[in-house]
Amino acid sequence: MRRVIYAWNYIEWGGAQIHFLALIKQARKAFDVIVLLPKGTDEQFLGFLNAEGIRYEQFEGNVDLTARTRIFEKLRRHWIRAKSEYAMLKTIESTYTDRSIVHTDILPAQSLLSLIWLCIRSPVFITLHNALPPVPKWRWAIWKLKFGVISRFYNFHVYCTNKHAAAYFSRLFSKRVADNIKITYDSINPVEIDTARDAAFDQNEILERLGIPTNKFLVLAVGQFIDRKGRWTFLEAAKKVVSQNSDVIFVWVSPFLPAGDDAKRVNNFGLGDSFYLVRSDEIGTTRQDILRFFRVADIFVLPSYVEGVPIALLEAMAMGVPSISTNVYGIPEAIIHEKTGLLIEAGDSEGLAASVSRLISDKELRSRFTREGREHAVHNFDERVAARTAVEGYNEV
Repeated sequence: MRRVIYAWNYIEWGGAQIHFLALIKQARKAFDVIVLLPKGTDEQFLGFLNAEGIRYEQFEGNVDLTARTRIFEKLRRHWIRAKSEYAMLKTIESTYTDRSIVHTDILPAQSLLSLIWLCIRSPVFITLHNALPPVPKWRWAIWKLKFGVISRFYNFHVYCTNKHAAAYFSRLFSKRVADNIKITYDSINPVEIDTARDAAFDQNEILERLGIPTNKFLVLAVGQFIDRKGRWTFLEAAKKVVSQNSDVIFVWVSPFLPAGDDAKRVNNFGLGDSFYLVRSDEIGTTRQDILRFFRVADIFVLPSYVEGVPIALLEAMAMGVPSISTNVYGIPEAIIHEKTGLLIEAGDSEGLAASVSRLISDKELRSRFTREGREHAVHNFDERVAARTAVEGYNEV
């Protein structure tokens, strides 16, 4: 039986999982497909799998993605990662057929032994979404060694979700692997987008249900509410904008809401009724619910520090929402500054506030970005094209 096993060991979901969903929908036309993921994975993402009729199994243990600074905390995080990878590998082994492929979301830099273990048993594909942060020369040398080791396996294959990532990782892999990296863009499904655009939609009803004012200019962000997505830049810009214009509100939709010190820091911005954090499952349980919600927005903003090509950004652009994001990694492949949207530098809250205020006051510019942004996203980031590229790779091996 020809089978593709998709596996990862973290419970948070975001653009990477939506990307995998696109590949899975195409792959299962020709392969038996199973998804392996940790217990504790968000119920909303499991609902997406259930809605598509995608079979999945769960294993014990998941990696800790929280940033750590103390040596003991770092060692503990590495130990947790090792245990979760072992659980994942054992679950993969239990689902093997004699003609299986594994497509996973782990990196040679941290998980070389796990990748070697997989390559000994079957063809292996990994997807790389964005370049890694700058590191000292000694660490780069270690990475170069690890990437070189895994490059020696001829059944190891690499996909990247944007050209920037492909160019970056080509410097780490051997020439043979680098020359064969395929681009499977983070992308959107134009059919699903058009369905969401054309569906009956009562904007006032959904905003009232969430306790959000219905009569104000709405600036929307969608994604995990974490540092690398630029959450504090977003709130700093929001504070600047609402101090000058009380008719603007800022909304962030996330699978998880902050707690503890993060929640206190949000409150310390003093935005009150000018800022709303919404859990994505409050909006609905299906992908269509999330897509339709983009229609409440007058502007979309995602001030990320580290990103490939954010699917939420592509969805906003395809839905016709004028968009602002940062000039980092793969994002300029989606937003062409002043043509399909606006780019700012990462961490530049002043620039973000100025860009938001500019779009608020310039209706003609918003209309141009609506038209040009949508056309660019739909024509260049079609998930069916990306998925066919991935499945062609599976068939080749």
